[in-house]
Amino acid sequence: MTHFREMFAQDYTIDAFGAYVIDKSLIVKALHTLKYEDGYAFLVDITAIDYLTAKTTTPERFAVIYLLRDQHFKNLITLKTFIDSSLSTHSVTSLFEAANWAEREVWDQYGISFKNHPNLKRILNHKEFIGHPLRKDYPITKGQLCHQSDNLMDEMTPRLKKKGIEKDEGLMFLNLGPAHPASHGTIRTFVALDGETITCAVSEIGYLHRGFEKSCENHTYNQIIPYTDRLNYCSPILNNIAFAHTVEGLLGLEVPERAKDIRVITGELHRIVDHLVCLAALLVDMGGLTNYWYLYNPREVVYDLLSKLTGARLTNSYVRIGGLSYDLYDGFEVDLKGCIKAVEDGVGEALKLIEHNRIFHDRTQNVGIITKEEAINRGLSGPNLRACGVAYDLRVNEPYYHYESFDFDVAVGSVGDVYDRIMVRFEEIRQSIRIINQAITRLPQGEICINDASISLPLKQAVYSNIEGLMNQFKLVFDGVKVPHREYYRAIEGGNGELGFFIMSDGSGKPYKVKVRPPCFYAMAAYPHIIEGGMIADAILSLGSLNIVAGELDR
Repeated sequence: MTHFREMFAQDYTIDAFGAYVIDKSLIVKALHTLKYEDGYAFLVDITAIDYLTAKTTTPERFAVIYLLRDQHFKNLITLKTFIDSSLSTHSVTSLFEAANWAEREVWDQYGISFKNHPNLKRILNHKEFIGHPLRKDYPITKGQLCHQSDNLMDEMTPRLKKKGIEKDEGLMFLNLGPAHPASHGTIRTFVALDGETITCAVSEIGYLHRGFEKSCENHTYNQIIPYTDRLNYCSPILNNIAFAHTVEGLLGLEVPERAKDIRVITGELHRIVDHLVCLAALLVDMGGLTNYWYLYNPREVVYDLLSKLTGARLTNSYVRIGGLSYDLYDGFEVDLKGCIKAVEDGVGEALKLIEHNRIFHDRTQNVGIITKEEAINRGLSGPNLRACGVAYDLRVNEPYYHYESFDFDVAVGSVGDVYDRIMVRFEEIRQSIRIINQAITRLPQGEICINDASISLPLKQAVYSNIEGLMNQFKLVFDGVKVPHREYYRAIEGGNGELGFFIMSDGSGKPYKVKVRPPCFYAMAAYPHIIEGGMIADAILSLGSLNIVAGELDR
């Protein structure tokens, strides 16, 4: 950050939360310096804050937040710029392709416009939606009925012109989704076809948008955890962990050692399940039904284990602020060994069918390529970025829960095609098994929740036997955990990449603002770029290999 600090020494201040505050007129120049001079080339996310009802004094009602990582993915910087009554600032899409959809989301949710944005339109809410739901004066109970479909030609036409296609004569326009068996949720991609070649593509999302971030503002921190299950429902415990990890960072607390290792075990189990679902569905899209059963059968074994542990197969809601809801049951280790054996056998059988299969190689190699430079510029992370040869894994680059002490390898590809994305996920399953085996071997005895009456619920015996326990239970359930006033971002390595939460607390038991950084959002934003120039049949495989989960994408 040397160049940034030198160049803007007179222009920025650092607020109480560590963010660099700079005037909006300088934001493009500041980000340009950070990217090209200081190496902060990875735009993590863009969000905004409405300070209308905040218990703090700010220069303006709205602020836009920029989160960036350096080229080594070890250092994170936060830039903040306040937005005056014009409710506009400059777009940074010329610097980061990842900013395109991120800025559209800020416009959609807060009504802050970005000058020179190539296509500033709603993205999560319907085009007929009136108002901006994440503003503090938008009623949380206000619903709207919207029904008019968008033909997407307003976005398609300028993209065709940019490619030198002035007329659409000879092109066929086709919708892939939202009701399509291979759309992996409810996602629409509008393509312009020259024969079977995709000349241009535009994606539309938001079909499953249910206002996750708005709902968070009306619930206590522990009440939000079941909502996180509904983000990436293929790996819900990882969502639980990511949210709790951020809140625990706000509180400045460390969970007990036993709870850390159990979070690692259950989190890696869900990483395995996430990859199994992705690979099974993708291979079915390719015509390999046998592979589906080899990969889905062990998934069922894992679900049986998690159901026995948490009480639910899919939406586990297992984590609590400060620890876990339940300790491991007697016999868990035996069941875990059975799960691992089932996964190893299933993965082994599936790989036997595809590793040296010419049809598989022809269908996946050099298909759906994205270079590492493009992947970084577009905000990809997780297996999709590692498939390009970039060894970015938060378990290594920003380790938590003692991941630095585990012996495992970061799986990377080299080409960034469908084949690499598949094989990286297969290898990550093996590495997750290595981590689980180490964690269960060294699992310490002890508490599973922090011993703090202001954070953890009392034992049921205390609730039923004395008034102090009853009062403590009542206050925590209804008032929630009191979190100090702070603006804070923290992330973990989710099933599909960097899964982070930006939370602003106002000191109460409910968050003032919650913003999730969903890895699927940026992967989907890159999807039209990935499939352009390829065949229509390859678009299905490219989508499956990115592992888009609509619940996380749309929120």
